[in-house]
Amino acid sequence: MPEQSQKRRRPQTDQNIVLNHLQPQALELEEAVVGALMIEQDAFPKVSDILTPESFYDHRHKVIYEAVANLSLNQRPIDILTVTEQLRSSGTLEEAGGPLYVTQLAGKVTSSAHIDYHARIIAQKAMARELISFTSEIQSLAFDDTTDISELLNDAESRLFQIAHKNVKKDFESIETVLDESMKRIHTASKRAQGMSGLASGFNDLDNITSGWQNSDLIILAARPAMGKTAFALSMAKNIAVNNEQPVAVFSLEMSNVQLVNRLISSVCEIPGNKLRDGRLAPYEWKVLDSKVNALQNAPIYLDDTPSLSITEFRTKAIRLKNEHDIKLIIIDYLQLMNASGIRFGNRQEEISTISRNLKGIAKELDIPIIALSQLNRGVEGREGYEGKRPMLSDLRESGAIEQDADIVCFIHRPEYYKIYEDNNHNDLHGVAEIIIAKHRNGGVGDVRLSFRSDLALFDNIGGGGKGSVRRSKMNEDEPLPDDPLEGSSPVPDNMGDYPF
Repeated sequence: MPEQSQKRRRPQTDQNIVLNHLQPQALELEEAVVGALMIEQDAFPKVSDILTPESFYDHRHKVIYEAVANLSLNQRPIDILTVTEQLRSSGTLEEAGGPLYVTQLAGKVTSSAHIDYHARIIAQKAMARELISFTSEIQSLAFDDTTDISELLNDAESRLFQIAHKNVKKDFESIETVLDESMKRIHTASKRAQGMSGLASGFNDLDNITSGWQNSDLIILAARPAMGKTAFALSMAKNIAVNNEQPVAVFSLEMSNVQLVNRLISSVCEIPGNKLRDGRLAPYEWKVLDSKVNALQNAPIYLDDTPSLSITEFRTKAIRLKNEHDIKLIIIDYLQLMNASGIRFGNRQEEISTISRNLKGIAKELDIPIIALSQLNRGVEGREGYEGKRPMLSDLRESGAIEQDADIVCFIHRPEYYKIYEDNNHNDLHGVAEIIIAKHRNGGVGDVRLSFRSDLALFDNIGGGGKGSVRRSKMNEDEPLPDDPLEGSSPVPDNMGDYPF
């Protein structure tokens, strides 16, 4: 046999040796735990958050544990007789080894002492078996020449992510420990300007309502196409990273990094984007570009334009960004373009639900705010009038789970896009964008008005840094709402109204 063929076959032999090893198991501990569950009524709560039926190596113990769990769920007594009857009624008594084996298990132990410690060893053995099965499958696929390695890496990362999170349990904390941390945060917030406790967005009235973006929060920023989702996110990134020098990461699944940077240059230098694309700048604009673009040179902004980013790949990159650059905020543009590679779903709604739930988990894990841009469905287009065109929570596209998982849900609404130039109080809406805070888990809701320059893709406080206009929700306050006129907003030229942001 040629030497090359021998080398190709040798790893397969090694793989067989691995698979022929005795699987990690702790049968005596399994017997002790299952037996203890049947002799002490209070034993099951001690292990219910550690073990699942799949944790047991012996199939008989798995079946008996399922019976015990069903009895506990239905608040029925747990002993030899009730477990045997539960197995008999479910038709699994013989699977469990028969009534004699069930009785023998209970007779092997005298108490449930150390049952939680024994349960953790069983859980560790189960995790080891799962990892062996996982790595063996990956190894087999890696030897297959028809396997797409990039897809295999994504699937492997996804599976490993699931295994890790399925087996990680967080223990409870006493209120004393948590109270100390809460008091520290309150004292720290009191020393900040305007009582800001989170990361300031740079939009004054928005920060007044949210107290800044809070660590571990998932913020959904949703709008119909052309409302300015990306423009708002980049305006905020500029405020945070350029003005306040706080590290920000932007994951753009729709636009390239060069396109994003061109948007930022337009915003910082206040030069229309179409001029930057054409390179047709007036002499004074070249001078402005040369003098102001340096502000972006050392700005702590980290860009990633990976298309069709998976949630597992995002988590890996986010952890690396946090560890290497201590980022304070992540922006995702946008949620519906992400995927949950390696996991099968019945429909797209289930996949989006999984993605949003994992984004919330990653925000908690990294203890930073994550802002995910999101599309809205077409329900807005079918409604009429100033109030009718304003987005609602029911307009969130593809999943009600987005609303459930998010700590804050904001909508961007530009009335002039729909040729609405006055609100119900006859305030001028030219060049005005409304940020509608529709859900705020830890605070109030309301509306904030900002100026929007579509030629620069730029959101700013009304009057360029001064106070904007706030309309608080009547759900939170009963007093009359002020009708402050908008000051400093400049009309947008008609040919800029439909600028595709």
